[in-house]
Amino acid sequence: MERVSGKVALVTGGAMGMGKSHCELLAREGAHVFVTDRDVVAGEAVVKGIAATGGKADFIKHDVTSEADWDNAIATVRQKTGRLDVLVNNAGILILKPLHETPPEEFDLTYNVNVKGVYLGIRSAVPLMKAWGGASIINISSIYGIVGAASAGAYIASKGAVRMLTKSCAVDLADFGIRVNSIHPGVIDTPMTKGLLYTDEATRAAVLGPTLLKRPSRPEEVSNAVLFLASDESSFVHGAEIVVDGGYTAN
Repeated sequence: MERVSGKVALVTGGAMGMGKSHCELLAREGAHVFVTDRDVVAGEAVVKGIAATGGKADFIKHDVTSEADWDNAIATVRQKTGRLDVLVNNAGILILKPLHETPPEEFDLTYNVNVKGVYLGIRSAVPLMKAWGGASIINISSIYGIVGAASAGAYIASKGAVRMLTKSCAVDLADFGIRVNSIHPGVIDTPMTKGLLYTDEATRAAVLGPTLLKRPSRPEEVSNAVLFLASDESSFVHGAEIVVDGGYTAN
């Protein structure tokens, strides 16, 4: 359908899991996708896969906690395309511990990736987006940016920060035609959650919790929300939260 035909998108953490799915769908729908990740081998494999199906993609080695890496990523996009229409702040880290058992270095790591990475991305991308005349920023938060859960204090705090950072930026960037929204996935079947979903039934049931559809989401089900926000179909969606959780937060 080419719902984002001609658009340029940058997706962080694009080498695997949800990020890989976002990249593949955006490319399939016509975007030139810049896949960024620390994992060079996996990231380049995603780009090759996209090219093999007729899509357009480039890989950039990228640590989202590094200001220099962000500057390089945006400079590369500017040099190759001259524009940036879509930024998907997808890269994230999950540490499963109660807050009172989380050492400072793990708390800092969680915030550096999940929050500072989003901040640096927006800070770096906005000048190019403003120069082009408008864009869509999509921040991947979580249902745990909305509700609490056991043994994930640092993660929950960071995703709550992403939720409110999104709303603040939506206020600041509206006049520039830059829409900013967050997506809040529930339990997703990705490499990050394999050990939780497929170890034993008790663990799987605990992780799924009150999910009304009684299964984890497929990555592409979240990517469909990314595609919507990246496309012009969502032209009046701004400062919003799109929850993709199978009914978890409704129950």
